[in-house]
Amino acid sequence: MGQPPGVQFDGQSTQPAVPGPKQSTTRKARLDGKLTPLAVRRLSTPGLHADGGGLYLRVSPTGARSWILIVHLGGRRREMGLGSVRTYTLADARERARECRKLVDKGIDPITHRSAEVAANEAAQAARKTFKECATEYIRLHQPQWRNAKHTKDWPSSLERYVYPEFGEKDIGTVTKADILRVLEPIWHDKTETATRVKSRMRLVLHWAAAKGHCAPDPRLWTDVTAALPRASRIKRTTHYAAAPYASVPEILKVVRASSATDTVKALFQFVVLNAARSGEARGARWSEVDLAAKTWTIPGERMKAGKPHRVPLSDAALAILQAQPRVEGNDLVFPTPKGVQYSDMALTALLRRLKFPITMHGFRSSFRDWAGETTSTPHDVVEAALAHIRGDATVQAYARSDLFDKRRTLMDAWATYCAGT
Repeated sequence: MGQPPGVQFDGQSTQPAVPGPKQSTTRKARLDGKLTPLAVRRLSTPGLHADGGGLYLRVSPTGARSWILIVHLGGRRREMGLGSVRTYTLADARERARECRKLVDKGIDPITHRSAEVAANEAAQAARKTFKECATEYIRLHQPQWRNAKHTKDWPSSLERYVYPEFGEKDIGTVTKADILRVLEPIWHDKTETATRVKSRMRLVLHWAAAKGHCAPDPRLWTDVTAALPRASRIKRTTHYAAAPYASVPEILKVVRASSATDTVKALFQFVVLNAARSGEARGARWSEVDLAAKTWTIPGERMKAGKPHRVPLSDAALAILQAQPRVEGNDLVFPTPKGVQYSDMALTALLRRLKFPITMHGFRSSFRDWAGETTSTPHDVVEAALAHIRGDATVQAYARSDLFDKRRTLMDAWATYCAGT
């Protein structure tokens, strides 16, 4: 008794002599030596089953089935696997074989070509970094040169608060203008200064990542971002450090000396004011920086905002504060806390708040400048040098080799006399 119509053995059909349209196409493919999707599903005889053009379905003795392509290049036979039947359909295999034959026509070995592509993809994957990974590495590399403790703290915290929630885990090579604007737009008007800093930090990280090969540089990115946001200078509310009128400084110092603050905090407060110094410079003062005989305090460049050493002429009043400070063996700090560490910037701010003074420590530098400009004939350059400000542009700095030390000593002596209220 014969087999019923439609049953297949090793891909051979027993369909009726006059098949329907789909059956006709299937049979014609088999007669032409081509495989069909149905034949691919049913073939189980171990060996190679040709589809034409060098493409074969390989059935292993264990029943595993995969595609291979056999081509000849330069007289050499090349056998190339094209993947499992589970992964690639017949149509997929034919398309992959076609692309390989195109390479052979160009004299390119498809196996070597594929190996190079795999290596390139692996290298690209190894180079792939998220924005957060790049930012973390950037901070690690650059943090040692940051002298400002607040700046060192703000850098990572601002990214953690505003940037990482939006695209911290995104491949840095795929960061777009839309991502950046999504971070900046909500804070651009209400927190303009913070937003401009965050913008600058994102830009630095992306430029570093491009230099390291983690992403491609996009010269239009920041131009477009800038064009999409209002000009910060038009909306930024400039807030100056609250400063006391210079006429009030002697009385403020008198109140501080009479306060219940510790002797070290009161000495530190007066030392900041008398030298028109930045709070951090005085809080971090070391005995190794002080020459009592020469009445000089030399702050190293790594502790200065401008990165350059700064000599401070010590008035008799400032010198007396230092001489009254007890020295702690093994501790080089001039004004250590009871635990032997440097005071935080809040120590002096807290004192001002307790004494109900609505001013800042940094504001005393403005008080000093106003006093010098309005009550003395001291040249502007001398006042700026006393404040450790950079004077002029690069050309001016190249010729300004003197730090005007002797003139500054006269100025600081006069300031100390004024602060004493005499």
